[in-house]
Amino acid sequence: MIQEILESNQFIMLMALLLIVSIIVTKFSSRLGVPSLVLFIAVGMLVGNDGLGFIYFDNPEIAQLIGVIALIVILFEGGMLTKWKDIRPVVAPSISLATVGVVLTTSIVALAAKFILHIGWIEAFLVGSIVGSTDAAAVFAVLKGKNVRPKLEATLEAESGTNDPMAVFLTISIIQLLTIDQVNILGMIGSFFWQMGAGLAVGAGIGYLASLSLNRINLDSSGLYPLFALGFAFLSYSSSSLLQASGLLAVYVTAVVIGNAELAYRYSILRFHEGFGWMAQILMFIILGLFVSPTEVFTWPVMVDGLLIALVLIFIARPVATLLSLIGFSFTMKEKYFLSWAGLRGAVPIVLAIFPMLAGIQNSQLIFNVVFFTVLTSALVQGSSITWIAERFHLVSDKLGNPIHSLELISIGKANVEMIEFDVTERNIVVGQKLENMELPDRALINAIIRDGDVITPYGQTEIKAGDTLYILVARKNKKEVKKLLEAIKEDEGEHEKSRA
Repeated sequence: MIQEILESNQFIMLMALLLIVSIIVTKFSSRLGVPSLVLFIAVGMLVGNDGLGFIYFDNPEIAQLIGVIALIVILFEGGMLTKWKDIRPVVAPSISLATVGVVLTTSIVALAAKFILHIGWIEAFLVGSIVGSTDAAAVFAVLKGKNVRPKLEATLEAESGTNDPMAVFLTISIIQLLTIDQVNILGMIGSFFWQMGAGLAVGAGIGYLASLSLNRINLDSSGLYPLFALGFAFLSYSSSSLLQASGLLAVYVTAVVIGNAELAYRYSILRFHEGFGWMAQILMFIILGLFVSPTEVFTWPVMVDGLLIALVLIFIARPVATLLSLIGFSFTMKEKYFLSWAGLRGAVPIVLAIFPMLAGIQNSQLIFNVVFFTVLTSALVQGSSITWIAERFHLVSDKLGNPIHSLELISIGKANVEMIEFDVTERNIVVGQKLENMELPDRALINAIIRDGDVITPYGQTEIKAGDTLYILVARKNKKEVKKLLEAIKEDEGEHEKSRA
């Protein structure tokens, strides 16, 4: 009994140290220009059986389960931060990249894998389908905080959030071709359209239900609202999966619907899921690092094969797929090249590479090892240079939007008011106005202004300046009116004259 308690306490301490080290690692990742996912995987490999030997883990079922759960959390957090007004103009090219682009990438990589790995054609297409899609976790993590043009950022986020169903469909379909004697091809095609359509419908429906519930149901604690929202994310995935539809697509759509709705407790929900999303990333990549065997992956045959496939993927397959998928869409060549370079691979291909192992496919261990090294190469080469490429192509721009955060009061659930936090930019109409001249609703009051790190107590003659952060107490029913006033943008002289005419 005492021995079991000591072992459990040691395990808890190890988990605590892994969490602390992983969070510290994120600080170094930004300084080194290396995506944090690479360092998380390195931590997992370090404490695994082939490293220091602290944890022995080789269960593909548990690795897949943890990977899927983590992807749900990460997709949900990323989807809630996606603004519909930003992705609406790029929905068509994003879907083209997520479907046609994935098929083209799969085909080109399969052709290379056939001759590089010396495997059969169906197995080669399995490799292509596994690495065919970009990864939402990697894309969301790398683009966060980068000043890439909103159009390109929205395209990449929408593509990575919607291309997983195509990769999952192709992977499972090819595994069926390898394991089942007779496969109905027409049935597989019909299944794809069902997965996409039903996943979209379920996600939109549950997203609407979640938004309604979050606003209408008055819970006793603000900490329950983020958990309430997370429950709808898992409901969306499980409902879609039970209907044989795409669960990951449903989760992303649910998150977009919730994130673009007027939520009374948005700040608490977003802040919780930001931290929980990081937790999911850390857990997922450490588990994947534990699952992989460095002594098998980092051998010359695997590294050479993985590097060759990575080079084909990065410099041939992805560029060709991007250029062909975006024919007819309004992107410059520089923007297309950037979208091609920013197509990161991450957790999704590694999780998909576990599927052949679960199905008992021949050469499944070889496929997993090669895919793992390919993903690692993609993350290191592309992920560490995205900012440099964007600056080199002059695709970095000032953020015109300024987020409005709602800070819920301590007496949440009892007070019908919220505290809005708003960052003022030079383009806002309110710049230069005195508080006494602002047409705020009766039940709205500017309580504080942060300027150059100092707190300013506002009074009637206080003038708003660019760079100020305003804290406004407002009744919930007047929140839309206040947001409209704050977000109003100055018109250029030419636009102003045109609007008057």
